[in-house]
Amino acid sequence: MPKPLNIGMIGYGFMGRAHSNAYHKVNHFFDLQLQPVLKAVCARDAAKARAFADTWGYESVEPDWRKLIERKDIDVIDICTPNNLHREIALAAAQAGKMILCEKPLAMNSKEGAEMAAAVEKAGVANMVWYNYRRVPAVTLAKNLIDEGRLGRIFHYRAVFLQDWTISTDLPQGGLALWRLDVAAAGSGVTGDLLAHCIDTALWLNGGIDRVTAMTETFVQERKHNLTGKVEPVGIDDACAFLARFKNGSLATFESTRYARGHKALYTFEINGEKGSIQWDLHDLHRLSYFDHRDEGRLRGWRSIHITDGDHPYMSKWWVPGLQIGYEHSFVHQVADFLNGLANNQPASPTFRDALETQKVCDAVLESGRTAQWVEVG
Repeated sequence: MPKPLNIGMIGYGFMGRAHSNAYHKVNHFFDLQLQPVLKAVCARDAAKARAFADTWGYESVEPDWRKLIERKDIDVIDICTPNNLHREIALAAAQAGKMILCEKPLAMNSKEGAEMAAAVEKAGVANMVWYNYRRVPAVTLAKNLIDEGRLGRIFHYRAVFLQDWTISTDLPQGGLALWRLDVAAAGSGVTGDLLAHCIDTALWLNGGIDRVTAMTETFVQERKHNLTGKVEPVGIDDACAFLARFKNGSLATFESTRYARGHKALYTFEINGEKGSIQWDLHDLHRLSYFDHRDEGRLRGWRSIHITDGDHPYMSKWWVPGLQIGYEHSFVHQVADFLNGLANNQPASPTFRDALETQKVCDAVLESGRTAQWVEVG
């Protein structure tokens, strides 16, 4: 029988649902030595927290996150709060000896992130950040192909993450649902929210980034704030585009916006190497496009690989070949890797230290956007 691992979750929004679903499903599909137990959910609104707990099967509700961390029956603290609360909660959880899973981005900035990484390392507690796109089977397969040298030397990396949900000038900022538009809660806009995903994936696939040059724009300069009721300046970036140079010499372009009408979550990347290329699209996440220049000339071309076979990453745990999985399964895979890491004493990535590298790139991008200069990362 798997040993129980008691989860205390702070926050109950979209990510709270995604994580809770993963905790529920993981032991049904993966053979693990540990089993998550939904022990407590924590939020300031007790009634909404109780409704969430009843829906997802949490045993209790705790209105104060400090008391949650103090509880002896909690093994893991899962931080699903706005970004400005990550540091304080993580430092307290580490001091209490709790394992920590933290939503992305790691912190408001690199200074906070470095403090958090140092704290979990000093405490010796297991830690991970929820950059879930690494666990999409097609993305993991891309990593495998690159590590096997099938693309050869990498020349180009390009990534795009487009949305359109903030275009209306009537949309307010701040509060429970719209904290991502409030710089005091989010720290940044699309850079920390969307580009952070693109950057984490890029660092994982292609190694570190040396320097960046960026453009950022805030298209709507003022919005009503839900908490104060006043029209206040908007401090987050609505759009960002930047160039980057990787440490391996390859060049990159990244673009993200919430002002691309017609796009709800278009995340794509393409990698070009001397021997081949790879493309991936979140809208068709179970497919990986692959081009191998070494193929016989008359048959050479892009191939679409349907990621459903048992020899594809993670897929042996799910259905029969030909039947695909979706977005929510990436969170299940992340929980499975975390639990396996605990059982085998091999920490699963990205750790806080790994996620700090993404934070450093985000900081450099924002600085470059302010100064219109090339900025060294870190």
